[in-house]
Amino acid sequence: MKITRQAVAQRLTDYLCHKITAAQLVDWAETVMMDGEFEEEHLEELREIVSRLGLADVKAFGLTWEDCDDFLSRLGYKVSVTVARTPATTG
Repeated sequence: MKITRQAVAQRLTDYLCHKITAAQLVDWAETVMMDGEFEEEHLEELREIVSRLGLADVKAFGLTWEDCDDFLSRLGYKVSVTVARTPATTG
């Protein structure tokens, strides 16, 4: 599997949008580090980011919003946030 900047950015986006869990992100990163073929042009940066994502389940490393923002920026993406109020629930 070819690992590109776009693929890593998509996984981070999926995590931030709650489409995947932190555990799923970590599992993906660990698998990619073992079996993935990184895009040659951005090899060092991709390996550094993915290896860091693979450690996100270790309390000492964790994964903060700032980390995600920094990783996405380094991958060539700008993060913007939209906050929407959820409909009130009645009980």
